[in-house]
Amino acid sequence: MAKRASRIPATARKDFIDQKFIAELVGTLVLILVGCGAIAIGGGGTALQIGLAFGLAITAMAYSVGPLSGGHFNPAVTVAMWAAGRTTGWEVLRYVIAQAIGAVIGAGILVAILKGRVADFNVIGSNLGQNGFGPGVLGGYGPFAAMFTEIVATLIFTLVILGVTGRRGTPAFAGLIIGLTLALLHLPFMNVTGLSVNPARSLGPAVYAQGAALTQLWVFIVMPVVGGALAGWLVKAKTIDI
Repeated sequence: MAKRASRIPATARKDFIDQKFIAELVGTLVLILVGCGAIAIGGGGTALQIGLAFGLAITAMAYSVGPLSGGHFNPAVTVAMWAAGRTTGWEVLRYVIAQAIGAVIGAGILVAILKGRVADFNVIGSNLGQNGFGPGVLGGYGPFAAMFTEIVATLIFTLVILGVTGRRGTPAFAGLIIGLTLALLHLPFMNVTGLSVNPARSLGPAVYAQGAALTQLWVFIVMPVVGGALAGWLVKAKTIDI
């Protein structure tokens, strides 16, 4: 069984904010700004349109800043990589912090743009593309459906990522495949929760919209992480040999 990398050179601990950190911050920022912007500024749209906004944003970032950091832009992906033995706990800490900061800044830019359109714009409770579930939200699905959907969708998403970036993968097309997979997952699952599969994607707009977006945020943090960890474990245990 492969041994997970866990030894970090002492000098690396001094470089908490480096090119990898900045790449993860910028990539996540753009993902939130473009994806949530397609909903909040673009007036919503179909599952395909919103899925393409998120998917193409992550593809663009994967090919631009992704080579610097591996292009996670998602704590669930980072956890999946760790569980699969492809990164260290130290990198998980750095990446997740960078992703969270990027998500909050990206959503903040979105809020600033929206305030420029309506003089009396009230950000609390506004549609910033936040995830949610329950009566009157999207398809009106309950908490069990929301939690199960986020685990399953994230499991699929992270398995694809682990596959295309693994030894049997196709690195040249990885960014495109990952982006198209994210777009595809919006088609069946968006009406349940808005589709997160990414704690940072949910965190950014929830910080500003507050209300139910904040009280339900734990679902969109815990469940994607569970799905990502499960995918990584399946790969590390060679239950799925990719």
